[in-house]
Amino acid sequence: MTINQLSKELHQRLKSPLPGQSAQQAAQVKSNVKFNFPHTIETAIPAGVLILLFPKNDDIHFFLTTRTDDVEHHKGQISLPGGVWEKDEQLHETAFRETEEEIGVSRNNIQLLGGLTPLFTPVTGFMIHPFIGWIDEKPTTIIQESEVKKLFSASIIDLINKNTFITENWSIRGYDATVPFFNFSGQKVWGATGAILSEFKSVLKEII
Repeated sequence: MTINQLSKELHQRLKSPLPGQSAQQAAQVKSNVKFNFPHTIETAIPAGVLILLFPKNDDIHFFLTTRTDDVEHHKGQISLPGGVWEKDEQLHETAFRETEEEIGVSRNNIQLLGGLTPLFTPVTGFMIHPFIGWIDEKPTTIIQESEVKKLFSASIIDLINKNTFITENWSIRGYDATVPFFNFSGQKVWGATGAILSEFKSVLKEII
C-alpha cells in the first residue's frame, strides 16, 4: 500500500467511531499497588502529539523521539513529537507546531488525516490529543537538542507485527509492575505513547 492509498483509507476510517480506551488499555502498565496520582481529569492540561507518516524504504514510517533529561516532563522517555496547547490554537495546530519545533518538519508540509482518542495521563496531568498526519516524501529533519536527544522512526509494518508487542515485569519507582511495550529494534515504547500507538495499531489492522 502506498502512502497516498493509506492516507485515503485512514482519513475515511478516522471519521468513524474509534477503538478508544479498550485499545489504549492493552498497553496500560499494571501493578498490584494502588497509586494516588496528583492530577485529575477535571484539571487536565491540553496537549497535542503527532503521528507523522512518511514513505521510507518501500514502507511507511512515523517519527519517535527520545527526550532529553533537561525537559520538564517525561525525561528520557520515548515520545511522539508534541507539546502543550497554546491559546488561540486548535489542538492539531499544537501538534504540528511542536513537530516543527522539535524535529524541524515544516507544519506547512503536513496534511492532517484526523485524530485518535484523547488520553489522560494522571502522573503529569495532561490530556493528550493524538493526531495523524502525512507527508508524501521523507522529510529533512533538524532536532531541537534541548528537548530531543535522539530521533528515529518505526514502520507501520513493525507496529502491527504481533511479535513487536511484548510484556515484561519491571520495577518502576521501587514497585513491581507488568509493562506492555512496543519493541522497535531495541527501543522500548511504553506508557502514554504505547497506549496511543496501541489504538493506532487497532485502526491500521482494520485497513491493511
